[in-house]
Amino acid sequence: MGYSGGVDSTVLLALLADLRREFAFHLSAVHVHHGLSSQADAWVAHCREQCASLDIPLRVERVVVRRAGQGLEAAAREARYRVFAGLDADALALAHHRCDQAETVLLQLLRGAGIKGLAAMPQVRALGSVRLLRPLLAVSRGEIEIHARAHGLVWVEDASNSDTALRRNAARHLLLPILEDLFPGAAVTLAQAAAQFAETAGLLDALARLDGAHAQEGLELAQLAGLDVARARNLLRHFLELRGIPIRRERLHEALAQMLDARLDAEPRVDFGAASLRRFQGHVVLVNNPPPPGSRIWHWGGEALLDMGGAGSLCFTAATGAGVRLPVEATVKLRAGGERLRPEGHRPSRTLKNLLRECAVPPWLRTRLPLIYVADELAWAAEIGADAAYQAAPGEAGWLISWLQPE
Repeated sequence: MGYSGGVDSTVLLALLADLRREFAFHLSAVHVHHGLSSQADAWVAHCREQCASLDIPLRVERVVVRRAGQGLEAAAREARYRVFAGLDADALALAHHRCDQAETVLLQLLRGAGIKGLAAMPQVRALGSVRLLRPLLAVSRGEIEIHARAHGLVWVEDASNSDTALRRNAARHLLLPILEDLFPGAAVTLAQAAAQFAETAGLLDALARLDGAHAQEGLELAQLAGLDVARARNLLRHFLELRGIPIRRERLHEALAQMLDARLDAEPRVDFGAASLRRFQGHVVLVNNPPPPGSRIWHWGGEALLDMGGAGSLCFTAATGAGVRLPVEATVKLRAGGERLRPEGHRPSRTLKNLLRECAVPPWLRTRLPLIYVADELAWAAEIGADAAYQAAPGEAGWLISWLQPE
């Protein structure tokens, strides 16, 4: 279980230690040392002492909290959960309680979170290969403190928990007390609302799975256009979330409008950092944005694999009577525009632009295709093949070339 040394995790540790005897499970604790307090080493010593008294192994993990544009609370949580996700355990119990849940719902409301954000903390969820459990989620902070005093438990107090400059502390010490005065039982109501939001989120996901039952790599434009706007947004949201892209409501409106309302010959694009939503051949697809290649020219000298960094790799396999006839050295460049190629010897050369369109190469690949030149002549283009002048004749040595696109 996750053990901070505070009252909540101290109560949970004691409860689980007692349950060990009845249910015969192996119990150990993990303490994350964030290094943010001058008392952090003292807390580790306290946790070691308490775990030793209960015959519970303790693992201490030291982390570096990097804010990287985040608030301190969010950065510390991210560091903590990285540790949790890497544990070699079947399940990890955390001591979040009903008041934590109420605070989370309130903060998520004020951040403008969607239904899934308002569902706050589930009692059970997967965290990598670890099953995350919150067995005290229906118990109030007051009940936990009463239990701790009644059983003579010893815990540490983190002075930063009183710092109302931190948003969660402000919600705990300033906002929730006012709400409780105005609306007695507000924390219970907010925690119950989280459960209702979680149920609604599950139903919306189930509806999206029905609406997108036949979607494989992308969503059919006709299918999206045939749904009412709310269901179409829900389907697009689900499609993006499954691919690791959470999206706010206003951005979802914009993305759906661009995909459905753009001209038929347009190539709309909505960027999400590492990936882009694109439209191609009647489908909405999500495409990874490769990193900049760093270079646009490489020299090949007969090696089996040419690594082009952000532009991917070219694999060369020797063949006889097939593939591309190349000298010992050639130059690889990324497409710049205006190039021409003659794939068939009995026909004149044609622009790569037209050849790529006929071969149904997606627009996002056309601008970063690797091309092989011999001197100043284009000999081979990815996704199309060799120029007739460089195609290996029967019995002649050639190269079969494949382009491994960047992930």
